Amino acid sequence: MRFRLIVRFLVWFTVIGGLFFLFSRVQYPWNWRVTYEYRTLLINGFYSTLLISSGAIIIGFALGVAGGLARVSKSVIAQEIAALYVELFRGTPLLVQIYVFYFCIAVAVHYDNPLIIGMVALAAFSGAYITEMVRAGILSVEKGQVEAAQSLGLNDRQVMRHIVFPQAFRRIIPPLTGQFVSLIKDSSLLSVISVRELTKAAEIINATTYKTFEAYLPLALLYLVITYPLSYLTNQLEKKINSRGLS
Repeated sequence: MRFRLIVRFLVWFTVIGGLFFLFSRVQYPWNWRVTYEYRTLLINGFYSTLLISSGAIIIGFALGVAGGLARVSKSVIAQEIAALYVELFRGTPLLVQIYVFYFCIAVAVHYDNPLIIGMVALAAFSGAYITEMVRAGILSVEKGQVEAAQSLGLNDRQVMRHIVFPQAFRRIIPPLTGQFVSLIKDSSLLSVISVRELTKAAEIINATTYKTFEAYLPLALLYLVITYPLSYLTNQLEKKINSRGLS
């Protein structure tokens, strides 16, 4: 464990040192006071990104679980609805979906809150991918376990709840984490509908001060502040599940 920490420190030190060396060779009038002066804008953008991402993750996960269960259900109608949902949202660019949600659906229902609309668009997009992850995780569980559980008198719902889904959930944790991290980064696209999240805040700073590095380097760091703890916590969850012997 100690050796791993030392290696990790050396890798980070090398990367940061290399970046510092490269930037030091750029002929550029650095002025980090700009970042400090616009700190409130960045902080508000950080909180907006955190709020949007958290809401989209929760809603997207719920949609994904529901969609995944529908994809493996015995109902043909549920299977076809879930399949159509997946094809629509996986087959079109997220940016286009954001425009459709904001300029078409929101206008049709007379709702004008870019933050909520953007959150729902991200959740719907992410939910389509999570649907396929859940479906694949469920189908990866050996049929022999299902048959054994049914022979003991468990009904389909009990088998799914106590046998299949716990194992499926453990197996989809790594791709699920990647999807959540991608969702957080994809929230930057919401700047096109004037949501003042992190990327929009950096764009405003850059347009006002013409200090590109001072605007976008803190942006990258703040995104890392959000995504790294998520990856770390998910890894800890995976280790905890493994320690309990679920497979």
